[in-house]
Amino acid sequence: MRLLVIYDIPDDRARARVADACLDYGLERIQYSAFVGQLSRVHQREVELRITRLLDHQPAKVRFIGLDERSWEQQRIIEREPKPTGATEPGG
Repeated sequence: MRLLVIYDIPDDRARARVADACLDYGLERIQYSAFVGQLSRVHQREVELRITRLLDHQPAKVRFIGLDERSWEQQRIIEREPKPTGATEPGG
């Protein structure tokens, strides 16, 4: 099952440790504080427990959201690349 992990962690070191844990489990960073990937239920629980230990009473909000294939396939994405420096709009 696909797992989405999103978090809001004020402490830089704790935030970096959580990101490293997500990467260690093969999750892909899709936003600065959001990771997603396919994990078995056992590995989902492991990553949750690991992040809980890493936070060690630090203020944080972490969400673990399981996504079925249908929900993932129905996602809609808006993605725009920044304009190169000095670029102008067409006709302007």
